[in-house]
Amino acid sequence: MARLMVLIVAVVLVFLMAAPMPGVTAKKYTVGDNKFWNPNINYTIWAQGKHFYLDDWLYFVFDRNQHNILEVNKTDYESCIADHPIRNWTRGAGRDVVTLNETKHYYLLDGKGGCYGGMKLAVRVDKLPPPPKSAPIKNIGSVSMVTGFAQFMLPVAVFSVSSVWDMILRMW
Repeated sequence: MARLMVLIVAVVLVFLMAAPMPGVTAKKYTVGDNKFWNPNINYTIWAQGKHFYLDDWLYFVFDRNQHNILEVNKTDYESCIADHPIRNWTRGAGRDVVTLNETKHYYLLDGKGGCYGGMKLAVRVDKLPPPPKSAPIKNIGSVSMVTGFAQFMLPVAVFSVSSVWDMILRMW
């Protein structure tokens, strides 16, 4: 009886692990990848091809004595002016995070003079696009695709679990 109960639990676990889990939508971007937040890196090129979505975050790694991260407006960004920041994202550790929690353009630069060395980054943050619509379930004869898949997977799962169970019993 106990063996049957363990087998049932194992089958349930196999199905739970195979079930699609809701994905985490937020993504972490290390600015500059392995070169981090340093002068003479073109952050416009670094950002090309990347799509930034609501709740993603930018992770900055830098020498806190030489650099910082300021959010400015577009005009100040283009002119490398750090005198009127919208926000100072620097927390003092040199390992700082900018949370992209608004759909807008973020204009970030190093206000300690690094902007002139290329240390500026502009990103546009969009809402996450809706997931693609799933295709309708097609019937093949009188058996749907879902039913056919379930009929195939159930014996595979039971065989797999029972094989693992037998292997565990042999080890004891």
